[in-house]
Amino acid sequence: MSDEWTVDDEAFDFPASVEEECSKYGGRNIPTRTKQFALRIVKVAQSLPHSNASRHFADQLMRSGTSVGAHLHEARRSRSDAEMISKIGIALQELDETDYWLSLTIGAQLLPLERLSALKAEIQELIAILTTSSKTRKSRRKQK
Repeated sequence: MSDEWTVDDEAFDFPASVEEECSKYGGRNIPTRTKQFALRIVKVAQSLPHSNASRHFADQLMRSGTSVGAHLHEARRSRSDAEMISKIGIALQELDETDYWLSLTIGAQLLPLERLSALKAEIQELIAILTTSSKTRKSRRKQK
């Protein structure tokens, strides 16, 4: 991958427990994973056959799949834990929507499950990591 996709590992200031959770799932940091995820979504969208249905699915996948990292990028600039929790929640919703559109893509036989199973697994791992992050932030707020 080119240097333009290099990211600052400290950019997100997630709690250590989240980085530990992330290490269980391949050890890459959140910004890197979400950028790689977005690029994989772009490749999936580009690989769909040319039809009206495929174009609609591709558009939806592009919107939801590429916005995950964007919302987390915004989260690092949050002015409060509440704002960060909200941004993480939106990213979780976008991951869920992306999973939905991938499932429809498989169900409509536009791409086989075998081509998308690793991407669907990455969605579940990102959901687990971000859910942990959100819970950690919420518990930190209660302790204040």
